[in-house]
Amino acid sequence: MRLTVYSCAVLTSGHRHILIAFFIPCVIPLQTISIALSWNRTYENAGIMKALSESFNQHTASINQKWSKAMNKKKKTSYPLTILLSTLSTAAPIVAVVWFLYQMIRLKNTAIIPLGGTFQVDDIQVPLISCIVFFITLVQWGVFKKPLAKMYQKAIQDNEYDEFGNSKKSNYATLTRKEREQMDKEKLQQMEMLFPTSVMNKIVKEGSRNPEKDLQDMIGLPLVKQKVTEMAARMQFEREAMTKEKKEKKQTRSEYGMNGRHFVFYGSAGTGKTTVARIITGFLYKYGYIKENKCVEIDGNFLKAGEMSDTKTKLLIQKAYGGVLFIDEAYAIMDGTAEYGKAVIATLIKEMEDNRDKFTVILAGYKNDIKRLLDTNEGFKSRIKEYLEFPDYSTTEMKDIFQAMAHGKGYIVSQEALDNFEVRCDRERRLSSFGNGRTARNILDECLDRHALNYGQNLLSRKITVNGEEQIITDKAQNKFVLCGCDVSTSPNKNVL
Repeated sequence: MRLTVYSCAVLTSGHRHILIAFFIPCVIPLQTISIALSWNRTYENAGIMKALSESFNQHTASINQKWSKAMNKKKKTSYPLTILLSTLSTAAPIVAVVWFLYQMIRLKNTAIIPLGGTFQVDDIQVPLISCIVFFITLVQWGVFKKPLAKMYQKAIQDNEYDEFGNSKKSNYATLTRKEREQMDKEKLQQMEMLFPTSVMNKIVKEGSRNPEKDLQDMIGLPLVKQKVTEMAARMQFEREAMTKEKKEKKQTRSEYGMNGRHFVFYGSAGTGKTTVARIITGFLYKYGYIKENKCVEIDGNFLKAGEMSDTKTKLLIQKAYGGVLFIDEAYAIMDGTAEYGKAVIATLIKEMEDNRDKFTVILAGYKNDIKRLLDTNEGFKSRIKEYLEFPDYSTTEMKDIFQAMAHGKGYIVSQEALDNFEVRCDRERRLSSFGNGRTARNILDECLDRHALNYGQNLLSRKITVNGEEQIITDKAQNKFVLCGCDVSTSPNKNVL
């Protein structure tokens, strides 16, 4: 039995090399089978066919194993190829438009011939293909711009930085502080395309300028306030100790216990976790544990969204260097695509340990969800030192919050309005949408809308007691900035899903 590749000969020379390249890997095992079959007829009783069959199976298994290993091997994105493709994609429309404009400048008299498909300029013909090439190159630039940008970013990560985000060009650990800062700055510039500047400006917030006053002004949360006060006292103590002993023992702030202290805030929504995070940021900055009074505020969905989640995590952490990284709804990191979530967690845990003297991490969310997140990796628990519980506000605390918010907007709350708010709050608490401070804010916004309507229709009225006598104030001017009972509905919003 003879197997050949005569079928390739009937093809044109332009296609022959393609099929030959395709059939060559197939011819060798087929020839082996052919020889084995012929030997089987001759040496059927010798058992040679069985040996050849086993050998062939082993050969096939070896090829499959090598092929599978090659396919599963992570390939690095070619840096030169990426630069070449990006350059060509950008240069093509530029060259096309220059060529097109050059041809148009040469025109003296233009006449369009619909059927001929060309422009005629005296004896010179400008092919219609010049216009087509221009539009094709323009379209391809628009289509491939984003994919090539991602490819370029991946090439940078694969070729210029190791798995921990350090440069491969030199030993990062041996560089001077100035050289490290310069290298980090260059890296941030290269990675800047992952986040628009407008987005970064929104998530970077200023910490509390007067953390003591802001902490004292907070309503409720006695245990949280006590713990933060203790930490602030320790920061002050360590600063005084370091000032005294720095010259003698050459100690730095990184040698003290408050340095590298990461937190977990757990509790329901609207209980003041973000506010406390900014207050702690203010204390850390005041006592010199961070260089900038900034708090990078994001949620778990922000980290895991899209591709290159680990790269985005590194960028955000570097943005948080010198400050605090606050991740609300941190448990969302593990929701959705597990691959991205694991990459984010691995990057975050490593940074929390290796660069604990550069920034502080605060993870926030519901108790059970945060516990589920911490259980996914033991590295979290070993790196987090403080756990603060944020309980739901009582009805009395909710009334105080409502009044404080109203005063902040320039309004006085009447007793009738407070009574109605108390009834409304008790009813809201039974709903799954109850959000503590957020609910108080939503009710206030609703009240202000109703107040404006009642003011315009002259429906405002309230009761006051003067010298033991009850009086009803209906004067429009006197009630302009007073929330009355008619402004606060006792029924929850039925339109809330």
